Amino acid sequence: MALPYSKKVIEHFKNPRNVGEIDDADATAMEGSPACGDMLKLSLKVDEKTHKIVDIKFESFGCASNIATASVLTEMVKGKTIEQADKVTWKQAADELDGLPPVKMHCAVLAIDALKSAIDQWKEKHGLAEKEPTTPNKVLRKLRNVLNPLTGASIVRMQLLQDFDVRDGVVTIDLDLTPDHKFASHIEEEIHEKLDHLWDIKEVKISFVGSPDS
Repeated sequence: MALPYSKKVIEHFKNPRNVGEIDDADATAMEGSPACGDMLKLSLKVDEKTHKIVDIKFESFGCASNIATASVLTEMVKGKTIEQADKVTWKQAADELDGLPPVKMHCAVLAIDALKSAIDQWKEKHGLAEKEPTTPNKVLRKLRNVLNPLTGASIVRMQLLQDFDVRDGVVTIDLDLTPDHKFASHIEEEIHEKLDHLWDIKEVKISFVGSPDS
């Protein structure tokens, strides 16, 4: 049986707004995983003086609701300040679409999670985030959406962080992947993107320690 989508959901699915990627984005966030369903990537361009979101784009890898909620959310927050956008809720995004089927409500949550991750990243880069010390648990949170492209699964969920530590401003990470892994440089770059800008981190050291037979 077809899901009871509203006219707005169908409209945003067929004609999504603000699709794409901002090459010189001030913040980029990805939430979800292709291994378990929907995935969404958001990129922001923010005016440093006014804190206004002057541009926002998304790339969706998921269902009609995923695309529709991302599309409507970009319309809702474009032109707002970072502080205003940070207050938008998943329920407001769903209501803007005249509702979502209950089984698809997680798409609105996913869109908001991506937005808040991007906002947090921008705040951290500009010294506006609460200066929470970087702990091993914070490292895990930051890396939860770094994926191994070969499997589409999170390096955290797949327990590829064989060993990691945070000490004196230095993060050391041992990854259970071989140095010649096809996407080693890509994964390493994403880890640096997630951690390098944190206020109390001086250096991020990454080692690929997996054996060829593992």
